[in-house]
Amino acid sequence: MQKHQRGMTFIGLLCILALAGVVVYAGIRLLPIYLNYMKIARTMDSVATEVKGENPDPGAIRALIDRHFNIEDPTNVEAKDIEITRDQDGVQMHVAYDDTVPYAGNVSLSVHFDKTVKVR
Repeated sequence: MQKHQRGMTFIGLLCILALAGVVVYAGIRLLPIYLNYMKIARTMDSVATEVKGENPDPGAIRALIDRHFNIEDPTNVEAKDIEITRDQDGVQMHVAYDDTVPYAGNVSLSVHFDKTVKVR
């Protein structure tokens, strides 16, 4: 009678570990980009909370964003890159940008960020 093998072979284990390593390395390379996005999103949310309930002026909002950016110091986005528009519901802040990080050799990882915050 033949005995059936159970479990994973060493080569199978190495393949799974290599795939997991590729994913973990990509996560490590992308972490600073997402932390930068979180700074920008936090700034926009806090500015929206600060001017909530008032009749906000886009110039005052931009000044507040600039003040927060001086503290947070995000990269790739400046206060002038955030679009501030007024509509019937109130004021809206919108930012959309792409960020790229080198991965290995000539391969890069590119991420698109898009955030809209309404001030009411």
